[in-house]
Amino acid sequence: MQSIKNSRYQQIAVALAKQIADGKYSIGEKIKARSTIASNFNVSPETARKAINLLVDLEIVAVQHGSGVTVTSKEAAQLFLKKFESTNSLQELRNELRLQIQKQRQELDGFEKLIDNIVAHTRDINNSFPFEPFQLYLNQVSELYGKQLKELNLWQTTGATIIAIERNGEIMLSPGPYAVLEKGDTIYFVGSELTYSRMKNLFS
Repeated sequence: MQSIKNSRYQQIAVALAKQIADGKYSIGEKIKARSTIASNFNVSPETARKAINLLVDLEIVAVQHGSGVTVTSKEAAQLFLKKFESTNSLQELRNELRLQIQKQRQELDGFEKLIDNIVAHTRDINNSFPFEPFQLYLNQVSELYGKQLKELNLWQTTGATIIAIERNGEIMLSPGPYAVLEKGDTIYFVGSELTYSRMKNLFS
């Protein structure tokens, strides 16, 4: 899960609150001066001041002139840490959900492109065949393979008019009388329902 980057002064405030919650400092005990905090965390005095002010606002510590920073509530420190961790978890969950949504959108975009390609391919087929032809895959053994269409007399025997032959992924539209059929071809033809039955029986 993606980590959340908090501002530096928030990180320092959390670290100090954890020390208080863990009992490193007792109630009323003076903790490090701002300058020492700035030095220990390698930040500017202004950043250390913001961290202390955050703890003051949460009533975890108090600042008194001449007395420095003193611990006022261990419970407040524990509550702050609990809320902080809870907020961070929610933020991480939100970021994770955003990533999932983004991923799903990308997948949907891919599906849309695939659908567009299918629609375009279907449109091309419909443009080639404005009426819906019968389709027959020639996978049975037949003595008719290798013969020219004019020799088969398909229209006279079955009533079929072949309008296309598909072979090895390529479609031959309006094949002439010298075209031959081979096993593995898919033929497209028009005619009646009876025509389809006759063609199927002829090549079986």
